[in-house]
Parts: sequence; structure tokens; C-alpha cells
Amino acid sequence: MQVRSSGTRVAWLLWAGLLAAPAPSQAAAPGVPYRIETVADGLVHPWALAALPDGRLLVTERPGRLRLLDRTPEGRHVLRAEAVAGLPPIHASGQAGLFDVLVDPGFAQNGWVYLSFAHGTASANHLRVVRARLDGARLREVTPIFTTRPAKAHSQHFGGRMALLDDGTLVVGMGDGNLERTDAQRLHTHLGKILRIGRDGSVPADNPFVGHAGALPEIYSLGHRNPQGMVSLPGQNRLYAHEHGSKGGDELNRIARGANYGWPITTGGVDYTGARITPYRSYPGITPPLAEWTPSIAPAGMAHYDGTLFPAWRGSLFVAALKEKSVRRVPMDKGQPGTQEILFTELGERLRDVRAGPDGSLYLLTDSQSGRVLRVLPR
Repeated sequence: MQVRSSGTRVAWLLWAGLLAAPAPSQAAAPGVPYRIETVADGLVHPWALAALPDGRLLVTERPGRLRLLDRTPEGRHVLRAEAVAGLPPIHASGQAGLFDVLVDPGFAQNGWVYLSFAHGTASANHLRVVRARLDGARLREVTPIFTTRPAKAHSQHFGGRMALLDDGTLVVGMGDGNLERTDAQRLHTHLGKILRIGRDGSVPADNPFVGHAGALPEIYSLGHRNPQGMVSLPGQNRLYAHEHGSKGGDELNRIARGANYGWPITTGGVDYTGARITPYRSYPGITPPLAEWTPSIAPAGMAHYDGTLFPAWRGSLFVAALKEKSVRRVPMDKGQPGTQEILFTELGERLRDVRAGPDGSLYLLTDSQSGRVLRVLPR
């Protein structure tokens, strides 16, 4: 797989002492068409970001806080000191906590937002989705609309990303729980699946396994390990998702109704012990990935870019990477990925989420105990 890095030369110059380190508030790597500014800092493991129609930003923190960034008349964002009130109880331990935030298309009229999070206890937990009305800096009418079944033990592989399809339904990624990985192939459990529901929690009648004996009706696709990035392209009927492999085998997939993406029957990775998980890289009836990353980059959030500030980036998917400490730009042509570009390695930070802003900028979230919201603008 071909890639090119815009941060390698900068990283070498910094190491050699030939280039001054950028100020914390702003970084501009030589020879690249962008600059990076800090929008907010002091966030604890920020996980997801969403823009509101009035220009404010919502950011989730994995320990269980929803933060609000107000927009000043000058166009800057200011992080409110107090978290948004009214969140339901959240199980925060290990990988468990508050995950994604999604704004309803009719927010200006109804004020709805959707949140995904770990619910329950260490020995019996679920992925839960709630719908709530954002009233100023408080959530009201918090209503659970979906809870995965069955309860699982331990605090790993929750998935948690959400997206809205063109028909207005909501899709949610759920990991395999990292206990019995073959559950990803079983239809009586939500583990290792992408799930589709109405925005009120109802089950769409055209879901692929509705009416199948022993199958949970919310299942939309199966065979996923831990999907943590999801993008729906408006008007194109395309849903993309990526997921963590084991030791290698991270995947980018185009999600189709009823398709099986293979885990753990097929994978390009091996177990963390080095043992083989399966002898198969492909298998009849398994949909192969569009792209695969081995060694693992640990893909996290994902965005589709169609803005005007960076014309060369239009039509690309952007994949935040934790282990690689980068964002992968994946140009897409008629649904097929092209040569990837490795961006923002000069930051030297684990990147949890990437989002396209309404003004054509990119927003990044750094994953740390003192995480930041960053904004990428033309140089």
C-alpha cells in the first residue's frame, strides 16, 4: 500500500534541533498547505466532536462529561468551565465511558442530540444510545432508544460510533466485547455488529434479519471486531466504517445491508501473542476490506471532506490514528481508495477523532489526560 508522509522531514528537523518546536497554540509545518491551531485544551480523553447549527461545538470526554464550546462574535471558540448538565449515569472504566455525540438534522427545531456510552457495571455492561434535548447547557428529556444485548463482562471493544443514513435512520457500531470473538458471527447477539434503528429507537422493517428466527432485528451487518469510525455520505447511499484489527488487520469497509465482514473468520492480523487467529485472509461469502493497515495504525474517528478551504482534499476520507499518531487521508474515486497520505505526525500525539467543520476546516481531538481540540486551516 502506498503512502507518503508530510511530517517525516519536520520530525527529523525537530529531533536534530534544526527547527524550533511550534508554540502550543499554533503549529505550521514547513512545506505543507496547512497550519494547526489549538481551539481548547485541558480535556480528559476527548472522544468525539460535533458542530451545532449556531456554531457552537460539543465534545465528549470518555470519563463521562459532555463539554460545550461557545462561539464568540469574533469567531473563536471558548470552552465552558462547567460540563453540560443532565447526562445519565455512565460506566467509565478502561475503554468504557462516554463515546459519540451526533446532532439531529432538525436540531434547530427540536434540539435533539444523540449520545452513545457504556451503561451498567464492570460485570454486566452494554452500549447504550440516548436521545436528549439540549437546552442551553443542560440535557432534558433524556430517553434511552437502544441498549445492546446481552450484557457483557469487562470494559473493552464497545465500538460506539454513530452515523445517520440518507433515509434518516441511525446506525451504530458495536464491538465484539473481546471475550468470545466468534459472537461477531452469531445473530442472537449485538456483539461485533453494525446496528440500524429509527431515531426514536424503532426497528426499520427492511433491516436484513427482521423475521429471521433467533436473529436480533437491529442487526445491519456482522463480522466486526471493534468499529470506531463511521461516515455516511449524504445523497450517495454510501456508508463507510473502519475497525481495529488485533495485531494488524485494521480495516476500512464499505458497509452493505446484511453483509459479513469476516471477523474472526478472516483477518490480516494475528493475536497479540503472535498466534494465528485464522488461516484465512479471504473466504466465500465474506466482504473484503477496501483497505487494510498492517502493522496496525489503531484507527479511531473518521470524516469525509467536501469543503472548499483545501480543494486538493475534496472527496477524501480522513482517518484518525491512535498508534500511528497521525491522520490518514484516503482519496476516494468511485468508492475505491487511492494512494494514502499521512498527515499531522508533527504533532506527536494520539489522535482520537477528526471532523470536517462547516467552514471547510478540519477539527482534531488528541487522546490524552490533557487532550486538545485542534483546528486545521490553510497556511
